[in-house]
Amino acid sequence: MKNYIKIARPDHWVKNAFILPGSAIAVLLTDFTFSADVIVRFIAGFLATCFIASANYVINEWLDAEFDKYHPTKKNRPVVSENMKFSLVMIEYAVLIILGVLCSLMVGRVFLYMELWLLIMGVLYNVKPVRTKDIPYLDVLSESINNMIRLLLGWFIITQDFQPPISILIGYWFAGAFLMATKRFAEYRMIGDPSVAGLYRKSFVHYSETSLLVSSFFYAMCATFFIGVFMIKYRMEYIIAMPFVFGLFCFYLYIAFKPDSAVQKPEKLYKEKKLLAYIALLVIILLILTIVDIPMPSYWTTPTLFDV
Repeated sequence: MKNYIKIARPDHWVKNAFILPGSAIAVLLTDFTFSADVIVRFIAGFLATCFIASANYVINEWLDAEFDKYHPTKKNRPVVSENMKFSLVMIEYAVLIILGVLCSLMVGRVFLYMELWLLIMGVLYNVKPVRTKDIPYLDVLSESINNMIRLLLGWFIITQDFQPPISILIGYWFAGAFLMATKRFAEYRMIGDPSVAGLYRKSFVHYSETSLLVSSFFYAMCATFFIGVFMIKYRMEYIIAMPFVFGLFCFYLYIAFKPDSAVQKPEKLYKEKKLLAYIALLVIILLILTIVDIPMPSYWTTPTLFDV
């Protein structure tokens, strides 16, 4: 039983904290009224996301077993090293989906649609004949769209009468792509042998350290552009925070160059104390800029007469 629980990766549930910004943005941009019902919906929504994500992890571990045996650490996963039964894995997959759907129904219809979308993306990512994880660049973009879905989940916990601005959705998607490409880069560097890397992950046949690094830089530029559009449109004061946002991307990329980097296992990033401190600082800056009104000179947004 321990192995079947392990392949559901409950230790990865911390990643579902990515729904929090969606809820925070919904509170800021809609007519939000706090009530006890919101707490119930949030708990149910968080658990639903955890169950659906675990369902995706279960099929990921089972279908990746033939490839994970070439990875220095993933070769020790239970599906690779233990005699696990396919029938029990499928029962576990079905039970997790049912639990996810039941919890989703406690939140609302639109929220349920988002959870089903998250589930479908797991199938497309892992299951042949599509299996997007084997296709270079599409592997990153198809996996990172889950980041955007989590933002939508957080938003629809708060309100199902509005949809969030497209700028923040695209920005969140590309931010996830940056995280995923950086993870690929760190994995590729750790394996160290392109031929072995290709056996572990088919998309690695078409990658190199350079191409992965350049692609992560591209995703970072796209993410910061769209996030910047959103921040400046809805609150001009946020322009002050943008250099700190850029710094966060740089900090994360810096960590990717460390030996056996925690970037390969985002659930272990809590060990990066300096990164957590930087994120806390950024959150504090954003909170201050949300509360405090700062008169912004007109020349930030409009042309002014040049008086010679």
